[in-house]
Amino acid sequence: MKFGQWLGLAAIIAAIALFWSLRGILLQLFAAVVLAMAICTLVGAVRRRTGCSRPLALITSLGGLALVVVVGGAVLIPPFAEQFAELLAKLPDAADVLIGLVRRTLGNLSRVLYGRDDGSLQWLQQFWPTNGPSPDLLGGLGGGALRLVGLASNLGSGTLQLVFVLAVSLMLAAQPTAYRDVLLLLAPSFYRRRLRQVLDLCGAALSDWMVGVVISSICVALLAGIGLSLLGVKLVVANALLAGLLNVIPNVGPTLSTIFPMSVALLEAPWKALAVLGLYVVVQNLESYVITPSVMHAKLRLLPGLTLTAQFLFTVLFGPLGLLLALPMAVCVQVIVREVLIHDILDPWKRQRLSP
Repeated sequence: MKFGQWLGLAAIIAAIALFWSLRGILLQLFAAVVLAMAICTLVGAVRRRTGCSRPLALITSLGGLALVVVVGGAVLIPPFAEQFAELLAKLPDAADVLIGLVRRTLGNLSRVLYGRDDGSLQWLQQFWPTNGPSPDLLGGLGGGALRLVGLASNLGSGTLQLVFVLAVSLMLAAQPTAYRDVLLLLAPSFYRRRLRQVLDLCGAALSDWMVGVVISSICVALLAGIGLSLLGVKLVVANALLAGLLNVIPNVGPTLSTIFPMSVALLEAPWKALAVLGLYVVVQNLESYVITPSVMHAKLRLLPGLTLTAQFLFTVLFGPLGLLLALPMAVCVQVIVREVLIHDILDPWKRQRLSP
């Protein structure tokens, strides 16, 4: 390799290291882009229905969002906060009930297999506490309290990051074309027209994903609320809202949303907890195979294995925010791989190889 080639390689390595050191800021910028795309999607819908100018549509959209947030917060946040606090208070009691149920099950199984309560399954029961929490558990709780204090100390930093994301998203939503043109200037001149098409496709895919997520989350919250009401499970509002909010995170979110209503139902009767589990399985299957495909209109197809891999990879690389943004990042990566890697690089190479 010549000196210029070594210098170019060193520049690439330095650029990769720089991007890696700035991955937190870049992830926040991507979150701002996703939020700006949501606003632009709403602005586009307002313009199609009213025919007004874009500045007026933007002001109308932001005013409508602010009104929805204020009214929804005033109506839903007080009962949700009250019920969620009660829900957290019930979790230790539900854990005690679950431990007692497991111990009785192990005892019955031991009697069936060995004819006595102290059979070979007794070694399993030593892992379940009998007389209150163990010192190790108390130590773990103390460590958890210290972590909560550390989390509270970072509240100011988190607030600044949230303000940064909101400010950037508003600026991007106000002038999306101008910022896109600035980004296009970073590409070679011969590829700028094609890159504009790729960015437009990424924006359309993100819009489809966001519309689908909003509608499916609302449907999941309504179905969960109706089902929990029919089963007579308490704290319906909190559990239904949690089901809708956590539906944004595929695979992981629905599993977490099942824990809370099952804990409440377990305090009443074990069969009711199993009924809640069955209800959430039915709701998630309806969401996965009926609601989401109907909303997406087969425009956005993400394989479950790809979704799970993206969640694991982005969580390891970027932490909790990476888990939250894993699916929109996977949507953009899928478009870029399909359009740039396959259509622009691999397909022409294949045609050249096949030509005489």
